[in-house]
Amino acid sequence: MRGEEEQIAKRLAELAARAERTGHVCFSDFLSPAEAQWAESAARRQKIRVGLEGGYEDAERRIACFSAEPVYEDFPIAAIELTWPHQKAPEHRDILGSVLGLGLGRQCVGDIVPTEERAYLFCQRRMADHIAASLLSAGRVRLQTRVLDQLPRIQPPEGTPLHDTVSSLRLDAVIAAGFDVSRADAVQLIAAGRAKLRHLPEERPDARVQEGDVISLRGYGRLAVEAVGQPTRKGRLPLNMTRYGKKR
Repeated sequence: MRGEEEQIAKRLAELAARAERTGHVCFSDFLSPAEAQWAESAARRQKIRVGLEGGYEDAERRIACFSAEPVYEDFPIAAIELTWPHQKAPEHRDILGSVLGLGLGRQCVGDIVPTEERAYLFCQRRMADHIAASLLSAGRVRLQTRVLDQLPRIQPPEGTPLHDTVSSLRLDAVIAAGFDVSRADAVQLIAAGRAKLRHLPEERPDARVQEGDVISLRGYGRLAVEAVGQPTRKGRLPLNMTRYGKKR
């Protein structure tokens, strides 16, 4: 682990230990998928419970709640509605860049979920009013903001079912099949640091993919590997997959 990662892991271990010692719930900041796994490991070591919540189903960035009892707590998460009347929708990276430009750390902010006419920014509840009052634009797009009284209902993304066969379960082979690129292009995209396997960066084209894995490819979308079939007579492996997002 790098120094920053070690500090986050240590902080999560301290929160788990405090929850076990005091019997009180302890909340983390927003965590990446990899950091959420560290939270679950910390809870197992202390033999306590941990709940993870990001404000909507299938959220990527989530807050951990450590508790000695079943986790039914009201997580300290708020949602800010962003609109841009009569303008082109801002890019996700522009919204995030403007939020971080307010001097906030990434741990203060959860997912940014765009829809056709608005976007929802999930954040720590204590920061919501400050962000809403200060977030005036994203790139060149002027924003109107509103802190919602309740968390919004986010519809799950529509995916495209895919059925294909691969010569092996190497990451480059699965990316080539799932994102409709050549094997050589898949290798280059992986080497460029654009791929994540099981929510973690992966730069090895020969990394092994398993049934149930999620692959993210920046600029192309996300791929869920739902089932791996028995080898065909030619030795190829059938895959059932769902692809989310479109190639840019």
